Amino acid sequence: MIVVAGEALIDLVPQGAGALAALLPRLGGGPYNTAVALGRLGSPTAFCSRVSRDAFGEALLAGLTGAGVDVSSVQRGDEPTTLAAATIGPDGSAAYSFYVEGTADRLFSAPAALPDAARAVSFGTCSLVLEPGASAYEELMRTSAAQGVFTALDPNIRAGLIPDPDAYRARFLSWLPSVSLLKLSEEDAAWLGGTPREWLAAGPAAVVVTRGGEGLTAFTRDGSVHSVPGEAVEVVDTIGAGDTVNAALLHGLAARDALSPAATAELGAQGWTDLLRFAARAAAITCSRAGAEPPYAAELGAA
Repeated sequence: MIVVAGEALIDLVPQGAGALAALLPRLGGGPYNTAVALGRLGSPTAFCSRVSRDAFGEALLAGLTGAGVDVSSVQRGDEPTTLAAATIGPDGSAAYSFYVEGTADRLFSAPAALPDAARAVSFGTCSLVLEPGASAYEELMRTSAAQGVFTALDPNIRAGLIPDPDAYRARFLSWLPSVSLLKLSEEDAAWLGGTPREWLAAGPAAVVVTRGGEGLTAFTRDGSVHSVPGEAVEVVDTIGAGDTVNAALLHGLAARDALSPAATAELGAQGWTDLLRFAARAAAITCSRAGAEPPYAAELGAA
């Protein structure tokens, strides 16, 4: 089982041009999208979060169960669901304004243990920024890694939510000894101000950098660099594309029995090329439709 830990929220997606375009609520949140994508790909998946009891929260849970995701580790609260109002650029890229004060997911508390079947756990996005939940997710990351669970991190930077960038950058570096796989976008990498080689030296077995339509690149501890181009597609929007990459990487590693730092290091050039192509194909399908709608296994073929 792959456990995804982090926020579930509602994306408000504009249905036309202009600041006052009608907004359509869509299920979202980086970790939520990753969990749904994993479920659709057929990976046994559990979601670990705190979700509101309001109508949006019920819809979020229904989306998870509809994708076959185990929700037995989801905590519930009476606080409202977080909202993220999206703005879609001419190239389909999305920017967000967040409404997070007093919302349910911020009050997450670290569970005593992950499910017994957990082979990997994935973290990222707002959940590692907004306190007090951020410290609880950090605790879960560190304890999981100490127990030998393969740990994935996608910081998925939302700069508007980070009041002290330097403090966050220092905190990010402190996570790396607990991280097996680091995935981030070129924009995230530029904002954080480091390099894949520096991050690899701190702990991860591999760093995967997404380059939008240009493709993906994996850097590994042995000094190897593996790149694939992006898949050509007519982009509707990019919502959930990076989350789909997360899911595709984890799904593909699981399919190769490579959910350990040692096994990840032994993938080799062909293994990484095949895995990155699978992730690029999955992300392209997500970009071809509105909102975070990751593909199903039948749309992709074997990982």
